[in-house]
Amino acid sequence: MDRCADFEAFVIPRMARIEAQPGCHEVELHLGPPGHYFTVSRWSSEKDLDAYRDSSLFAEIWPTVKPWFSAKAEAWTTTQIPF
Repeated sequence: MDRCADFEAFVIPRMARIEAQPGCHEVELHLGPPGHYFTVSRWSSEKDLDAYRDSSLFAEIWPTVKPWFSAKAEAWTTTQIPF
């Protein structure tokens, strides 16, 4: 929890740049239990998400924030169920 302010100050200004990546429709940052953050992003395809993960922007963000995590980061790909 000691790096939460650093995390927010670093990530929030970059969210618009993430959302501007080809195939990205939106990015949201959610605060869960104290010290736990969740990003929710919507992509046109897995290929677009993989391209972002290979981008210079991801290379700028990930090495900075990863050491601030107290546990291994988890990522899931989900499919929306229409109602």
